[in-house]
Amino acid sequence: MTLTALAKRPPRWRQLTVADNLVPQEHPLGRLDRRDINVVLDALPRLPSWPAGGHERLTWLRGARLILEWLQTFPGDGWQARWLAADVHDRSWREQVAEARDATDAASDEQLQCGMRGLLLLRVLRPSYAFLHRYKAYALFDQLRQTVSPDLFARAAAEATRLGMIGRQENQPLVALTKIVLHTGKDLEQLEPEDFFVARAWSVRAIGRQLPGLHAAWELARGVGIIKEDKTLRAAIRVGQRPTAELVDAFELRCKPVRDLLVRYCEERRPAMDYGSFRGLVGHLVGAFWHDIEQHHPDADSINLPPDIAPAWKERTKFVTDPRYPGRERRDRLGLLVRVRAFYLDIQEWALEDPSWAPFAAPSPVRKADTDGQGKARKKATAAMHQRVRERLPQLPLLIHAAERNRAHHQAILEAAKGTALGETFIHDGVSYQRSAPKTATHRSHRQRGPEHIWAVHLETGDLLNLTIIENSAFWGWSIVETLRHTGVRLEELLEITHLALTSYKLRDTNEIVPLLQIVPSKSNSERLLLVSPELASVLATIIKRIRDPETGQIPLVARYDPHERTTGPMLPHLFQHILGWRREVISQKLVQNHLADILKLAGLTDAAGKPLRYTPHDFRRIFATEAVSGGLPVHIAARLLGHENLNTTQAYLAVFQDDLVQAYRAFLAERRAMRPTTEYREPTDAEWEEFQEHFLLRKLELGTCGRPYGTPCNHEHACIRCPMLRVDPAQRPRLEEIATNLQERLDEAQANGWLGEVQGLQVSLEAARGKLANLDRRATPATTVDLGLPVIRGR
Repeated sequence: MTLTALAKRPPRWRQLTVADNLVPQEHPLGRLDRRDINVVLDALPRLPSWPAGGHERLTWLRGARLILEWLQTFPGDGWQARWLAADVHDRSWREQVAEARDATDAASDEQLQCGMRGLLLLRVLRPSYAFLHRYKAYALFDQLRQTVSPDLFARAAAEATRLGMIGRQENQPLVALTKIVLHTGKDLEQLEPEDFFVARAWSVRAIGRQLPGLHAAWELARGVGIIKEDKTLRAAIRVGQRPTAELVDAFELRCKPVRDLLVRYCEERRPAMDYGSFRGLVGHLVGAFWHDIEQHHPDADSINLPPDIAPAWKERTKFVTDPRYPGRERRDRLGLLVRVRAFYLDIQEWALEDPSWAPFAAPSPVRKADTDGQGKARKKATAAMHQRVRERLPQLPLLIHAAERNRAHHQAILEAAKGTALGETFIHDGVSYQRSAPKTATHRSHRQRGPEHIWAVHLETGDLLNLTIIENSAFWGWSIVETLRHTGVRLEELLEITHLALTSYKLRDTNEIVPLLQIVPSKSNSERLLLVSPELASVLATIIKRIRDPETGQIPLVARYDPHERTTGPMLPHLFQHILGWRREVISQKLVQNHLADILKLAGLTDAAGKPLRYTPHDFRRIFATEAVSGGLPVHIAARLLGHENLNTTQAYLAVFQDDLVQAYRAFLAERRAMRPTTEYREPTDAEWEEFQEHFLLRKLELGTCGRPYGTPCNHEHACIRCPMLRVDPAQRPRLEEIATNLQERLDEAQANGWLGEVQGLQVSLEAARGKLANLDRRATPATTVDLGLPVIRGR
């Protein structure tokens, strides 16, 4: 993606890499590029992989001649130019050659395959990455490593073994190096970092993922001295924090004076902001403000906007401009308006001290009234946050139990599989599994993952399961949930926890040594210490035991990349690290969210509307604060534990269930009760108690119970079928239906005989009976029940 394409959306949505600024390179042509066909064919026998049999040799020569004669039909000064003119990037070249030469028999296809292999080994043709991706000729890659830089390729293979690569992990980087050599036409020792960048850029753009084994290929090139840079490929392609001018120029503004003004203003604001916030400022001022104005008013050349431009722009800010989400309301509209207003007011204020700002001072298109809704928006956001905690806090024990159960379940399956021989069957929790090997997998991605992984076939579904990876995912999901809920740390702080962060402190009074966890500065740049509870200590000890090197007993050192600040930290013994392929890395933020999603799916938690409940790492932080203060921890101590500089921020986390209001109201009731006459709270006499019990005995009727209040007489002369206070027992429905049928028969008889006095009374009784039957039907229908929930006392 070029910077021009990138300007269509804010740059904060995508991290720039060095591949964005690469210029296509001209690679050297082969020594046989402009030689005659016969000269090229004469060079084939000098290949190390030249076949020994006469028939095979003829096949190679015949196929190479057919391909070269076909290429002669295209314009160009050499074979590579003709190959580019043919513009073939898939297997269709065989059909084209066969059609051109009328060679359609099965033998000619073998000839073409062998001929193409020979031409590629001679470096006559330099194929595209698309061609090599679809070629699938692994014999070619092996033979090329014997032909081009064989000693260096052998050292690269030895380096792969030294790094601990096995099976497919070892073969993929060698294939990646071979493809780069074939594409560039260089020898292995001539490769440069830009060659790896181009290969990665093509694979990400063309196949949606990185070229398999490319990162490991970079490590092999570093190990044998081809790449001199002392960093990984992932670190090499990152461009880090970009200059202000580059971030602004990503939007390709037309008006240069305004562009220069925005660069100067953002540069003034940058020292006081972290990089993530700064990119947000640039996105608002440059992208959502001035770039949007230039898109709709190309002639705009000053920030002093005419009266017709500003209202139209403010109307457009109500919706996001991303074409992927048409019609979606902009949630940060007030923040955008505030930043634009601050932009104008800052220039006006700075102009009083520095006259160079005076030419740009202009009235702000955003009035104070446009930003008056900030307080309401903050209250709305706080209310939404409180509602999230209300929904998630009661269900936290279920989530914890699901994480623990999932970890124990898959750990037990893995242990059972380890004790089972290959091909044997074992049963766990009523499910049958068969211990298997990776080579039995039907999908290519399941092959050659290394002998340390344990595989098994689920005999009921037939799925091949990598029990090692599944258990690893369950373990880290449990570890993340437990650490977040016991510490209340931010996601970034969680991933920055190292073995060095565990320390101890001796209490002065008792000389007791208590463990502490050091949280490094993150959002607020404030370092803090957390007391390690026994539960948290158990979790951290389990993590340390799992990641410790079994040979040295040390925690492996890994570097963590900060995606917000665009910086890579030093090599440290991070606790939340895992093995990815053959290398160790700190768990990414995306993987943390995936682990939480897996546990939530397993737990099956839903909200009041029945929709799946989603937890974010920050939800655990709010829950931690709420539980701590509800348990009696002072608010200012909770603020210190959370790393909040402003106490109001902590209080916004806590006003969830409003326990203080409930307790105050209970105290008010107790005080009011103390002021009432004491006779109202005396002990009941025996006669009063017997009368009270007799009242409940009299409530038991044939069809159910009577709901009249205590101490009131029966006002319906015991005509219970008509009485609205009758609560019919569902078990008495047959009796009630019998009464209704009898009433209908008596009503028919009275109407037939003209007993008008009885007709009216029977009709009232029949309608009452039918009404009670209908009420029973409504009570028996689950869909009509409504859960009103618990009442909430709201402040004024």
